[in-house]
Amino acid sequence: MAEEEVKESRNFIEQAIDKDLAEGVYDHVQTRFPPEPNGYLHIGHAKAILTNYGIAQEYGGKFNMRFDDTNPTKEKPEFVEAIKEDVKWLGADWEDRLFFASDYFGQMYDAAVKLIKKNKAYISTLSADEIRETRGTFEEPGKEDPGRERSIEENLALFEKMKSGEVPDGEMVLRARIDMASPNMNMRDPVIYRVAHMTHHNTGDRWCVYPMYDFAHPIEDAIEGITHSLCTLEFEDHRPLYDWVVRELEYPHPPRQIEFAKMYLTNVVTGKRYIKKLVEDGIVDGWDDPRLVSISALRRRGYTPESIRRFVELSGLSKANSSSDMAMLEYCVREDLKLSRPRMMAVLDPVKLVIDNYPEGQSEELEIPNNLENESLGVRKVPFERELYIDREDFMEEPPKKYYRLYPGNEVRLMSAYFVTCTGFEKDENGNVTVVHCTYDPATKQGGPDPGRKVKGTIHWVPASSALKATVRLYENLVDEEKGVYDEQGNVNVNPDSLKTLTECRLEPALADAKAFDSFQFVRQGFFVADYKDSKPGAPVFNRIVGLKSSFVLPKTE
Repeated sequence: MAEEEVKESRNFIEQAIDKDLAEGVYDHVQTRFPPEPNGYLHIGHAKAILTNYGIAQEYGGKFNMRFDDTNPTKEKPEFVEAIKEDVKWLGADWEDRLFFASDYFGQMYDAAVKLIKKNKAYISTLSADEIRETRGTFEEPGKEDPGRERSIEENLALFEKMKSGEVPDGEMVLRARIDMASPNMNMRDPVIYRVAHMTHHNTGDRWCVYPMYDFAHPIEDAIEGITHSLCTLEFEDHRPLYDWVVRELEYPHPPRQIEFAKMYLTNVVTGKRYIKKLVEDGIVDGWDDPRLVSISALRRRGYTPESIRRFVELSGLSKANSSSDMAMLEYCVREDLKLSRPRMMAVLDPVKLVIDNYPEGQSEELEIPNNLENESLGVRKVPFERELYIDREDFMEEPPKKYYRLYPGNEVRLMSAYFVTCTGFEKDENGNVTVVHCTYDPATKQGGPDPGRKVKGTIHWVPASSALKATVRLYENLVDEEKGVYDEQGNVNVNPDSLKTLTECRLEPALADAKAFDSFQFVRQGFFVADYKDSKPGAPVFNRIVGLKSSFVLPKTE
């Protein structure tokens, strides 16, 4: 019974691999992550990376990193480097197996020649529009290309002319000879090679003919010895063509393609062309703007590899497309950070608090636990003095009911310090509170003698003379959720409140030592990370990763 339960709990990919290994189809497992270097990776790619790498790890197999760089019109070295960094950051280790599809252009060309010699491919001189028009519909078969009548010798000669640079772009293509009446449109003599006189980022001007993705991809997998080609659901209809290519090219141990559902997030922008426009229009400050869900943006926002791995795990693997809520991703990072990060005091909207009966010129160091839920993080010392900063929202002149913070006559605890009682306040000519006055009770020092009384409110503070002045960015969803992601013209409905920049924040002095990507919990404010791009020595910038409260509830497991 126990064995049956274990078997049932395995996902459909594991079940398929178990069967292949048991039947001797393969004696090992090898997977790959094959992005096209035409943009930055996003949260959906994280699922593909972690699924392929995780499966290889589970079976003691190997994981390849391969760039599917068969289209020089959109690919850049910048994207290659960004993708490598993202994959490494997520923890997927390709060891010494970093490959490029362009490394195999010679073998792909030879494979195309082999198909021509088998009379399984032919040169077409139809234009792209004509090929589209003669492809047929789901109800009607396609019309045969006149090029189908060419001899093998003529096709070989024309393909050689394409390769040698004698044919202009768009004048000829190589098509696979399969079945123009196939119910699967991908099998209706697909184009497998085209002419493109362009400089390639990896091969330069060596080639002017390039393989199409559907032809190149199965060849790459076969050359590298991939056993299980795990990809997303939109390639399911392409699987017959994938199988046809490896079968016709007679690879001895052809790889097997298995599809799983993509990772979708509600109310986010993942489309490359939309992000490109947001960047060009200056709405975001690059592909790593913390409001985006590219992997580099999530890293800059302060998300951790562990939180993204947990998110992918909770989202699960299935054959049916579904969406996950951003709240679940936020839950994962919150859970990862809450016990592992120090809890520091940061005043985002400061107003001065003067303790009138605290001796002028006196300062003391108070010992404060870094994280009450994790003693192993130790303690730190924070200077305490007569003048402090508190958050403006922690004082009210005329408070509503159940307001337990500072107001005239009320007593609160200053976190890890003393009880203070508000005695008055000062305003400027515009009626804004500029200073709050109070007195303190020396007998109420944290950890000191119990005065026998309690207060309902505790507020945080920082010392005025040594507080670190910093910029803090508060992020909300980039998308205006009430309007939906896109408007009728296909533009992103941008939330005007997606970024709030606070430039007068006052932080604990210890935060001056924060380095790029260091993250903390700011007490009562949320989790924050030091921005790697805009922070400067003595002038740090902190990005809010996520607030403290969660709207996500972890589903109950049976």
